[in-house]
Amino acid sequence: MAKNAPPRWDRRMQQRLARGEAAALGELYDRFASLVHSQANRMLDDESAADLVTREVFGYVWENPDAYDPKQGSMRSWVARLTHRESVQRLRRTAAARQTDDAYDGYGEDEGYDGSGIGPADLEERVRLATAAARADYIVASMPAPLRAALELAYIQRRDYRQTATDLGVTEDEARRRLRLGLQLLSTAHTRPLEGSSPPGYGRPL
Repeated sequence: MAKNAPPRWDRRMQQRLARGEAAALGELYDRFASLVHSQANRMLDDESAADLVTREVFGYVWENPDAYDPKQGSMRSWVARLTHRESVQRLRRTAAARQTDDAYDGYGEDEGYDGSGIGPADLEERVRLATAAARADYIVASMPAPLRAALELAYIQRRDYRQTATDLGVTEDEARRRLRLGLQLLSTAHTRPLEGSSPPGYGRPL
């Protein structure tokens, strides 16, 4: 699982990409491909579409390394922003294509119908929920390993805090502290923008 890269690594990676070093792209892919694919799949619920997004994101990075500004965040966060933006655009393009296809078939004539039973408001709600889910995944992947391990034991393997403490080799108070901090971080998934939201200065759209 990719970890946050140090700023020096980010700057050197950008410089290597700007020089056209194919090995740099391979290194970047090895570090962040699982993050990109899992975030895209979480938003699109489609493995094939997530594969396409992954290729498009790394293609964009390869062609536009100067779009990354180390002063505005880590390269990991920038890649996540690109992934989120491309996934949202793909959701909307898919809905628009279905609406067009059904209009040709004589369906989808009701205002707000996109051919899949999803109107504009429903589509935006789907984007919002998918964004929150993807942000939660991003938070879990980015949080310190001790917090992530505690959450995985408690919520995936269904351990209680006493069992979690035993498995981690820590006190029960420490296990409770890690779970509390992890849950506090996760709670921001529904109240803050995804790391994938695109701030000013991060280059032209995909």
